[in-house]
Amino acid sequence: MVAKPVDYTAALVAGPWEHQFIAANGCRFHVALAGDKKAPLVVLLHDFGQFWWSFRYVLPLLAAAGYRVAALDLRGVAASDKPPHGYDIPTRTRDVAAVIRSLGAVAAVVVGHGTGGEVAWAMGALQPAVTAGVAAFGCPHPARLHHGFLKTLTTTGRRLFAFAQLPTLPEKRLLHTGLLAAIFDIGAAIPLPDDAKAQYLEVLKIPFAAHNSVEALRWLARSAPRPDGHRYRLALQRPLDIAALQLHGAADGLVAADEVFADALALCRNLTTELLDGIGHYLPEEAPAETAAALLAWLARAAPISA
Repeated sequence: MVAKPVDYTAALVAGPWEHQFIAANGCRFHVALAGDKKAPLVVLLHDFGQFWWSFRYVLPLLAAAGYRVAALDLRGVAASDKPPHGYDIPTRTRDVAAVIRSLGAVAAVVVGHGTGGEVAWAMGALQPAVTAGVAAFGCPHPARLHHGFLKTLTTTGRRLFAFAQLPTLPEKRLLHTGLLAAIFDIGAAIPLPDDAKAQYLEVLKIPFAAHNSVEALRWLARSAPRPDGHRYRLALQRPLDIAALQLHGAADGLVAADEVFADALALCRNLTTELLDGIGHYLPEEAPAETAAALLAWLARAAPISA
C-alpha cells in the first residue's frame, strides 16, 4: 500500500494559538499567533530540523505575560512556501522583516533558536529598522571574531555540519533513517519525547522541506569564500546597540559552551547572558519554564508592556 503524501497541514498543530498565512517578500509564510494584537510583538524562529511547534511550550507563556507572539515557519519548511532559492541568511532576514510589517508592527523582538538564532542575530545588523531586540538560544553571535564557525561546534556538531555539505545524501538520511532523531539525542541533555521526534520527522517529509533545511546549512559553508559571505560577515561585525539576550545550555551537545558568549560580549553594548546548567541544545523544549522566565525577565527591560 502506497503511503499518503505528507502536506503542509501536518504542521498545523492545534493549540492555544491561531494559524495564519502571510504574504511577505514574494512568498507565503505560516505563523502560529497568540496574544493581544496591540501588545509588543515577539517573533520566534525555529532551529534546523524543526518548525514553529518547537516553541509550543514557550509561546503560550509569553502570550499570557502580555505579549503578541508569532512563531514562524522559516522559508522552505513546514507550512511556509518552498521556493527553489533564498536559503541564505540575508534573504531570510528580509522574510522576517516583511512578516513583521505584514503583521502591522513597526518593529519586533526577534528570538531565534539554533540556526534560527543566526537569523535573529543577523536581524539586528541587516534589518535594524524593524528589530527592537534580539534573543538567541543555543547560538553564539555569528561574527566569528574570536572563533571560526566550526570551532563554535562540538566535535559531533562539526561532523554533522560537514556531512550536510554532501549532495543529496543528507536529505535521504534525514528522511529514511534515524538521523533526525539521532541529532536530537546528541544535542539534548534532557531527551525529547519520541512523539515529538516523530512529529518533526513527519513535517520534514513535506516535499522539499528536508532539502531546503539542508540547503540553509550548505549556504553557511559555501558563502565563506564568496563576496556575499564577506559582505554578510562585515555587516555582522558592526556593534549592536539594541538590547540582546544570549541563552545557552551548559550541556549542549551540538554547540560548544566554551567561550560561547565571547563575540556577543565584544559587539553588543546592551547584552544579557545566561548559561543553564544541565540543559542541552533544545532549550525551549528541555526547559521551557526556565527559558520563558529568562526571556520574560529580559523582555521586561527590552520591550516593556505599557500599563
